[in-house]
Amino acid sequence: MLKQSLFYSKILLFGEYGIIEDSMGLSIPYNEFKGALKIDGRSDRFSDDSNSDIRTFYEYLVSLQKNNELPCEFNLDLLKADLDKGLYFDSSIPQGFGVGSSGALVASVYDKYGVNKIEIVKHQSGDEIFKLKQIFSKLESFFHGKSSGLDPLICYLNIPILIKSKTDLNAVGLPEPNAMGKGAIFLLNSGSPGQTQNMVSIFLEKCKHEGFRNLIKHQFKKYNDECIEAFLRKDFKPLFKSLKHLSQLVYDNFSPMIPDNFKKLWKDGIDSNSYYLKLCGSGGGGFILGFTENLEQAEAKLKGQQLQVIYKF
Repeated sequence: MLKQSLFYSKILLFGEYGIIEDSMGLSIPYNEFKGALKIDGRSDRFSDDSNSDIRTFYEYLVSLQKNNELPCEFNLDLLKADLDKGLYFDSSIPQGFGVGSSGALVASVYDKYGVNKIEIVKHQSGDEIFKLKQIFSKLESFFHGKSSGLDPLICYLNIPILIKSKTDLNAVGLPEPNAMGKGAIFLLNSGSPGQTQNMVSIFLEKCKHEGFRNLIKHQFKKYNDECIEAFLRKDFKPLFKSLKHLSQLVYDNFSPMIPDNFKKLWKDGIDSNSYYLKLCGSGGGGFILGFTENLEQAEAKLKGQQLQVIYKF
């Protein structure tokens, strides 16, 4: 029986795709979903598939080790022995929904099998956070082809992280929520998972075109960074002004990442100013993030949608 360490999901409030091009990002833990490594004799389709997935990840770690590319030391013999005993990741985090299912798995494997790992402490230094992000970037690349390492970092530390650049990351305090507030950040369920690797490939292909790359480096970065700064100041008027621009920019330029059944809802939010939608993770499916200054109004407009409030102000 394993000592159980729970790892929670995460939400990237701002910075999807932009952080690849060095814009700011703000990621927060989301304790609605969680997962833990287990060995408990369970044998069904879920546990068997999970065991198979971790075994393939183990083989990736072995290949990195052989090529001297493993970013940290692992007890791979113990991982192999536990896999043979039926190790699996018992998780409620939906896969392909942008809330860190692979990130939580990577964090849990690092926590259990990492040797001389960076321990979680109350006040994590910026240097440790950056080093962890580098480690997790290499590990999670197995799942997505290219990973910033941010998802497993948030899942591992379970604290909000402000990304100022690829090399400047720090823990950050969020504004206190207001349970009686009219405004809210919420999730909408598109009903089907997205394919992160496919979406990231589309984005990287688009970035080969100078016009799109400039759009990301200038307009996207401007609105994204303004949103983060205004949110952390709890200054909601400029936040929603920048959010509208950001939502419109994504609608106009990230069409493959917006599920077809959400394109009309996305445009309706911008046109009515009732709410603004943005990607949650890589898009293509999964969850969509919504922001509104009037939750009642947004709920009326989005009647029939699965709306899950994550923060009120």
